[in-house]
Amino acid sequence: MSYPGYPSQPGGYPPQPGAYPPQPGAYPPQAGGYPPQAGGYPPQAGGYPQAGGYPPQAGGYPPQAGGYPPQAGGYPSMPPAGGWGGSPGFPSIGLDNLSNPAFSAANMNAMSGGGMPQGQGFPTAPSGQPMPSYPAAPAAAPAFGGGAPVAPPVNRGYRGSIQDFPGADPLKDVEVLRKAMKGFGTDEQAIIDLLGSRTNKQRVPLLITFKTAYGKDLIKDLKSELSGNFEKLVLAMLMTPAQLDAHELHEAIKGAGTDEACLIEILSSRSNAEIREINEIYKRDYKKKLEDAISSDTSGHFRRLLVSLAQGNRDERPQVDISLAKQDAQALYAAGENKLGTDESKFNAILCARSKPHLKAVFHEYQQMCGRDIEKSICREMSGDLESGMVAVVKCIKNTPAYFAERLYKAMKGAGTKDRTLIRIMVSRSEVDMLDIRQEYVKSYQKSLYTHITGDTSGDYRKLLLKLCGGND
Repeated sequence: MSYPGYPSQPGGYPPQPGAYPPQPGAYPPQAGGYPPQAGGYPPQAGGYPQAGGYPPQAGGYPPQAGGYPPQAGGYPSMPPAGGWGGSPGFPSIGLDNLSNPAFSAANMNAMSGGGMPQGQGFPTAPSGQPMPSYPAAPAAAPAFGGGAPVAPPVNRGYRGSIQDFPGADPLKDVEVLRKAMKGFGTDEQAIIDLLGSRTNKQRVPLLITFKTAYGKDLIKDLKSELSGNFEKLVLAMLMTPAQLDAHELHEAIKGAGTDEACLIEILSSRSNAEIREINEIYKRDYKKKLEDAISSDTSGHFRRLLVSLAQGNRDERPQVDISLAKQDAQALYAAGENKLGTDESKFNAILCARSKPHLKAVFHEYQQMCGRDIEKSICREMSGDLESGMVAVVKCIKNTPAYFAERLYKAMKGAGTKDRTLIRIMVSRSEVDMLDIRQEYVKSYQKSLYTHITGDTSGDYRKLLLKLCGGND
């Protein structure tokens, strides 16, 4: 019997008493397994999942303070005070240590919602005091959040390009991967067909299932069989979103030179909950606080911008106070266009602390007040990495898919391809807003993302990227 999404093999899977019959949407729970969930990552009208972070679940993410809801098949809840590092039996599984022998079925059970407690380990301001860097409104202004709530965005359904494979069986999946790598040569197409049709929460548990079934490390086997950008793409797809972000931030900082654009991209586009999880994983995997790593590798107002964003402490209330939005617009004008020199700290305080709905109102009021778009004012007043960082924050607030479409275009245009950027965005957005990114790409560049990837990459690397893209427009 053949199963859609599983690579064809001689004779297929013969029907037998012990076979895996197709089931509508699920399979019996088992150690290392995961029940498929309907819907994948939630719809977003312009960004990464909302507060609550990973993983997807039917009905979207319920907003909640403090972290991630534990659930079968998902990622672990937010760590307790002190972080995961102090939790026995929960080893790091970053790229550098996925082969850790201590990574056992018990650990995967914790990852799959089997018992990581929701944490309250992130500091908050003492009662009655404002959060750091949060600009205080004049006394005459009404309290922030006192206005009418903004109308919620229209639910357009799931906007990712990769969806749960119904009835996916981790034991059968690792059997396919094992056969693809066993013996002489490698069946790359089998790997592409399987990984390209599984969501992240269906891919990541394959690491422990492979070790359980064969006593071997899947990452080591893949590294020995694959190479180049195809290998990098496959390994990125076997990390959780937060692990991939932490790994990319570390790669952007370590060694000679800094990939400032990567730092800006990740920190300006992730939600509070996602940034907090990234902070925990970064400290656990690289034995250093993300803030310290940023501080030691950057300087000046650009460093202040990144440190502010790395706190994961942006206001996330939906209410917008129009009178306060007008005051913030006036404050930005007074700090830039209407001043000899620029007060970068005022831009930093408003752009990094205010809520996204509030900032959209601020940008509108700014345009109405001085007749110039806030992005153009930033470009006139700032330069270098600080300008790039501030503009990226504004673009992500306005239209996140359009921001990523631009990042993808710049990664592929001209001579050479920025493959690290291409891989990171295609993997990280494939279950968030890839359909919206594709629409923005065609609108902005008059060619489809699928066509551009086809013309700019080759081989198995191209085939798997096109799977993540999900189709032509």
